[in-house]
Amino acid sequence: MPEQTTAVPGRRTTAVRPPGPDGPAGATAVAHPNIALVKYWGKRDEQLVLPWTSSLSMTLDIFPTTTRVRLDAGAGHDAVTLNGAPATGEAARRIIAFLDLVRDRAGLPHRAVVESVNTVPTGAGLASSASGFAALAVAAAAAYGLDTDATALSRLARRGSGSASRSIFGGFAAWHAGRPTGSATEADLSSYAEPVPAAGLDPALVIAVVDAGPKDVSSRAAMRRTVDTSPLFEPWAASSEDDLAGMRAALRRGDLDAVGEIAERNALGMHATMLAARPAVRYMSPASLTVLDSVLQLRRDGVPAYATMDAGPNVKVLCHRADADRVAGAVRAAAAGGSVHIAGPGQGARLVGEGGR
Repeated sequence: MPEQTTAVPGRRTTAVRPPGPDGPAGATAVAHPNIALVKYWGKRDEQLVLPWTSSLSMTLDIFPTTTRVRLDAGAGHDAVTLNGAPATGEAARRIIAFLDLVRDRAGLPHRAVVESVNTVPTGAGLASSASGFAALAVAAAAAYGLDTDATALSRLARRGSGSASRSIFGGFAAWHAGRPTGSATEADLSSYAEPVPAAGLDPALVIAVVDAGPKDVSSRAAMRRTVDTSPLFEPWAASSEDDLAGMRAALRRGDLDAVGEIAERNALGMHATMLAARPAVRYMSPASLTVLDSVLQLRRDGVPAYATMDAGPNVKVLCHRADADRVAGAVRAAAAGGSVHIAGPGQGARLVGEGGR
């Protein structure tokens, strides 16, 4: 059946595929997490998921999320499973709210069956929401027939999880904070991610998982507390813009040492803002500090290695791919009882066929 155009009041006319005689077809997407080298921390608009600062990340080639979305015209509610179990609580609420957004844009009322398999530990500061909502955005947009390009998909994924806007793209990507003033529509359109070129770099990210369990304080709650109460947040946010400019320049010239130095100071600065919140938010554990010390020792031994941390105790170490095994060995010795993984730059979110093709 050819595509038809459905007008949605108050929105851009969007091309959608109408349901077939057996109901709409499903779509399956795969996305990978990304690790921010210049961090996103804090929202200036929680409904539109607009950040205070721009950010820059590297999409990984490990820990994929695979999500299938199938429309069910006869269902009265969405059915969502995560890793084979029905989604509940906040996870279910966020996914259903995201599907409502897609339905509104597509002009289709159909409920959906969502099956998502996530291979990254959830809620441990390893960007599970980035891969999860990037995969959901690509699969849901295809299932509901939205006519979207990569930029529009990035904006859409942002509404589920801010960092998901970057997982739409492979390699390095920068997420624009967007216009701080103007209408909500202008702000929404101006906040999206785009690829960032990196000249001649062959990087690896060694990931030390010292604790794969969920965090005591969610990222969302920690962001609010930090923005509202930390006297260090505004200075860090201002310096983060300088870090982003320096990071872009370092990537353009293929300078991994400069990339690493900027990433490490930006991450430690973010954690300092959380420690200064009232009450403090502390994600670093004794095991985190031991791994950070091992990174310092690597540099003393002449190995270019630089640490970054997200909202959790786990440490990621940026290095040259040629040094990845040595870095992994040092980090593994420091992270006694933890697991260590080596990642490289990965692909962006994409549709796949049956069997993951």
